Amino acid sequence: MMISDRVADTGGRPSGFDYMRIVLALVIVIFHSTTTSYGSAGDWVWWNTPAKPFIRLLLPAFFALSGFLVASSLERSKTLISFLGLRVIRIYPALAVETLLSAFILGPLATTFTLGAYFTSPLFFSYLLNVLGDVHYALPGVFLQNPHPVTVNGQLWTVPFELLCYISLAALTVLGLRKKRIIAPLATVASIVGFVIAKAIKYHGLFPVFDTALSGPLLVSSFLAGVTIYLYRDRIPWNIRWMGCSAVASILLLGVIPYGEYLAPIPAAYFTIYVGLTNPPRVGLLRSADYSYGVFLYSYAIQQMVCGTFPWARHWYANILICVPLSLVVAAISWRFVEKPALGLRGLVMRLDKRFSPQHYTPELVELAKRPA
Repeated sequence: MMISDRVADTGGRPSGFDYMRIVLALVIVIFHSTTTSYGSAGDWVWWNTPAKPFIRLLLPAFFALSGFLVASSLERSKTLISFLGLRVIRIYPALAVETLLSAFILGPLATTFTLGAYFTSPLFFSYLLNVLGDVHYALPGVFLQNPHPVTVNGQLWTVPFELLCYISLAALTVLGLRKKRIIAPLATVASIVGFVIAKAIKYHGLFPVFDTALSGPLLVSSFLAGVTIYLYRDRIPWNIRWMGCSAVASILLLGVIPYGEYLAPIPAAYFTIYVGLTNPPRVGLLRSADYSYGVFLYSYAIQQMVCGTFPWARHWYANILICVPLSLVVAAISWRFVEKPALGLRGLVMRLDKRFSPQHYTPELVELAKRPA
C-alpha cells in the first residue's frame, strides 16, 4: 500500500494527525513543567535521561506533520494568494489575540512596575511585535522572580521558523514545485547541507555537540521532508517495517549518534507521517475541534503565571496537574471564539484569490495595468 492509497482509505482526513497534534502539544506542556518550576536547569533533567531522544523528536514531528498537511493545502489552492491567505487566517488571529492578552491583561496583573511605567516601557511596545512573528519574550517587570525569570512565552521561538516554512514552500512553488516535485527533496537536502556549512563556518570547522532541542533550520528541514513525502505519496509505501526502521533511526540519530540530528529530519518525518495516517475513531472534542494550537500558544504563559502567583506550585507534578487542564480550557475558548471564526474567512480568501489572481484578469484589466501611474 502506498501512502496515497492510505490517504484515500481515510477519506483524506486521517484522525491520526489530530491525535498527534494534541498529544505532542500536551507533552510539550509536560516538558516545560520542569523549566517553569525550576528554571533553565530543569531542562537538563530531560536531556540527561533516556527520554532525551523522545523529547528531541517532538518538534521535528510537529514540523513534519505540518509539512505533509500544508503541502496538501497547497495542492488544493489554485494560487499562492489563496494558499498564503489560508495560512494567515490559521496562524495570525490566535497569535495576535495571545499577544494582546499577554500584554494588556497578564502583564498588568503580574508586573512589579507601576501601570504608567509598564505601558510606557520600550519592552511593552517591542512585545507587541509578536503579532507580526517578530518574537520578543519580556514584558516590563513581569515574572522577574520566577524560577525561569523574565520570559513570558518561551515556546514562541518556533513561530519565525514556522513562518519561514510557509515562505519557503511558496518560493519553491514559484520555482515550479507543482510541475517538478523533485524540487522538494532537493530543497530538503539543500537545507540540511546549508545548515551544516553554516555551522562549519560559524565554529571554524569545530562542531559543538548540542544535546537539546533541534535548531530552527533543522525544523524547516523536517517540514520540507514532510512536504516531500506528501508529493511522493504515490511512490512511498505506508509500511510498518519502514515505520519501525524510521523510529529506530530517529532515536539513534537524536540520542546516540553524535551529530545525528543533521540527518534525523528524514526518518523522523516518515515515522510521523506513518503514525498520522493511522485512523482511530475520533472521540469527544476531536470530532469538531483542534485545541493543539491554542495549547501551544497559551500553555507557557499559563505555567509562568501559576509559578509566579503560587510559589507552592513550583513542582513539576503540581505544574502539570494545574496547567494542563487550564491550557485545555483556554485552548477551547481560543478555538471557539478566535480560531474557528477566523477559519470562517476562507470564503473571503477565495474571493480575493478570484479577484486578484492573474488568470482571472480580463484583457481590459491587463491593458489598464500596463499604463504608467
